[in-house]
Amino acid sequence: MILGINPYVVTNGNGQEAVKFYESALDAKVVSLQTFGDMPENPEFKVPAEAKDRVLHAHLKIGNTDLMISDTFPGQPHQVGSQVTIAIRIENAEKSKEVFEKLQDGGQVVMPLQETFWSPLYGQVKDKFGVEWQVSTLGANM
Repeated sequence: MILGINPYVVTNGNGQEAVKFYESALDAKVVSLQTFGDMPENPEFKVPAEAKDRVLHAHLKIGNTDLMISDTFPGQPHQVGSQVTIAIRIENAEKSKEVFEKLQDGGQVVMPLQETFWSPLYGQVKDKFGVEWQVSTLGANM
């Protein structure tokens, strides 16, 4: 039985910064955060010093949705781009504008916020971590 899906963002050593960024920009609550340094010691798999503060797994709660974040392990490939696109539904235009503005800080607007046939205010933005967001307003109050 599948209970649901959630987006998972993989960062390249700046996972702690990503957690703080999304906590602020999206009013997220950090449910848990473990680093590679929190893993039990294993003599066969030593965690290098530069990996100890990297995010092994973070679980953020945004409304009723779960967002997961982790860093790559040092030396592992990291692919920046639109491998993850996240659609976020927001109740009113004021909050949509606020979230969109925060997400574009250090990033770039793909499609400015505008009225569409499915939303009174919709836009796309790529944040400073290379993650693309679709911001969609549900309410009609603009």
